[in-house]
Amino acid sequence: MNLLQGDFAFVVGSETSYLAARDPIGVAPLYWGQSEDGAMWFASEMKALVEDCITINLFPPGCYFTPETGFKRYYEPPWFNEKFIPSTKLDLVKLRTCFETAVERRMMSEVPFGVLLSGGLDSSLVAAAVSRISKTRGDTSPIISISVGLKGESPDLIAAKKVSEFLGTNHHEFTFSLQDGIDALCKLIWHLETYDVTTIRASTPMFLMTRKIKALGIKMVLSGEGSDEEFGGYLYFAEAPSKELFHEETVARVKNLHTSDCLRANKSTMAWGVEARVPFLDKDFLDFVMNIDPAEKLIGNGRIEKYVLRKAFDLPDDCYLPKEILWRQKEQFSDGVGYSWIDALIDHTTSKVSDEMFAMRSEIYPLDTPQNKEAFYYRQIFEQLFHHPYARKTVKTWQPTWGKSRDPSGRAQKMHAFHDGKK
Repeated sequence: MNLLQGDFAFVVGSETSYLAARDPIGVAPLYWGQSEDGAMWFASEMKALVEDCITINLFPPGCYFTPETGFKRYYEPPWFNEKFIPSTKLDLVKLRTCFETAVERRMMSEVPFGVLLSGGLDSSLVAAAVSRISKTRGDTSPIISISVGLKGESPDLIAAKKVSEFLGTNHHEFTFSLQDGIDALCKLIWHLETYDVTTIRASTPMFLMTRKIKALGIKMVLSGEGSDEEFGGYLYFAEAPSKELFHEETVARVKNLHTSDCLRANKSTMAWGVEARVPFLDKDFLDFVMNIDPAEKLIGNGRIEKYVLRKAFDLPDDCYLPKEILWRQKEQFSDGVGYSWIDALIDHTTSKVSDEMFAMRSEIYPLDTPQNKEAFYYRQIFEQLFHHPYARKTVKTWQPTWGKSRDPSGRAQKMHAFHDGKK
């Protein structure tokens, strides 16, 4: 199993002798359940199991299952143990070449594909690598890039346009209204199968954008998920007390990607029949990055978040991206599409949940009790759609580990709007 590269979830064999497996990080979704007669069931969506199974669980990433062996972990590199603190010296050249290899692997396609371009560091590096690799292959057609945001107020749309002009991509800019997003919530939660606030906030623009991507005839897109978990790119990482705890947090975030960003990227796009591929989670690249001494990744003392990644592509005579993009501060996708998006969600959900109902939240939802009205509203929709008692157990909520604010928005972190990272 460790020889396999890519994102996968499959079951092969017969009814009595079979192998079920999931990729190392869980980019591809997979669930398992048992019926009353003890039979094992597998599906890429939780909803497919609710009528036949008495229990439902997430299939653990990096594992396989056979009736003879049960669940066995096949992917367990040294860094997978949070207490193992790597000490490998940073090699910027190898970081760059490993990333380019990861991107090239995911460019293998027999269908038209594009790049999701938010204008942030991660998606912009993916677009830059695709553009360069395409040129070395002799491809004359410009790559297709796609961005989304609220009309007239999205910092991502502005940044994405700069990247597109720099790279010469065939750029498609889509906009949505606040009402478009609010109207999509119920259908979106049906596809996502989660009530996590962070995931829903970020998935809505991606879901709306993919509907338009499908209309372009594009069947596959490359996206930038995974980088923030590997490099400690979320702004709350600036509050890490030590390099050891910084590393432990990156490991924990990577291990849980299948419940957050990977879930979002896959289900938001596959809802419209579009495949999302994520170069940052290439197994070789991931193992390389997670073995770098975490002291190199720390934020502060003149270093902006993801400093080592930015530095690897800041070549004096051949810079991959415009300086203002390469050194642009982390803007979480749900913020970058337009700051009023999250504000509108909070206002809408607050208006839909009465004070009396919210006061009873611990009685209504004693397990994983919602902490605010926005979370309560999403939980209501989820429970209405998925009645199975085990459905809730497949959900994990995302919150920053450090900092005073529990709101997952990057704007809630005190590092937001820091632009003076040493370059």
